[in-house]
Amino acid sequence: MAGAARTTKEPLDPVSQNKIFCETVQKELRCQRLHTEYGVNPLLKVHTITTKPMSWHDNLEEPADDKFLKLFHHAALEPTKKYKEPQTESQEIGWFSTPLISTDRNDSRLNFPSRSTEITKYMAAMWRLKEMMKDNR
Repeated sequence: MAGAARTTKEPLDPVSQNKIFCETVQKELRCQRLHTEYGVNPLLKVHTITTKPMSWHDNLEEPADDKFLKLFHHAALEPTKKYKEPQTESQEIGWFSTPLISTDRNDSRLNFPSRSTEITKYMAAMWRLKEMMKDNR
């Protein structure tokens, strides 16, 4: 075979070219699928690109949509202002946040202010010294 004379191919006539073209188109149509639903690839990182600062179409003043703004601000409210009662069992904890009795700072039964003794003052000074030594390193 290596020593065989090479033969030149004759150019194809238009009928043969058309037949090859039709077979190619049929193969493509057999394997082709039409996609009509598209979505965002969750694995692809989306990079936002800022627009030009002086572009005219970004600086157009549009009227505010009052219905949308009202809905948007209502969605940002905390649940106690949105609803009259808790919607889930988890919201029941802390729903009524007002204290049951008024606080009186002079009443020693319910008021326990923090007091410092000699040992707490000493330990506070030791912690400060320890922090200063750590910062100087």
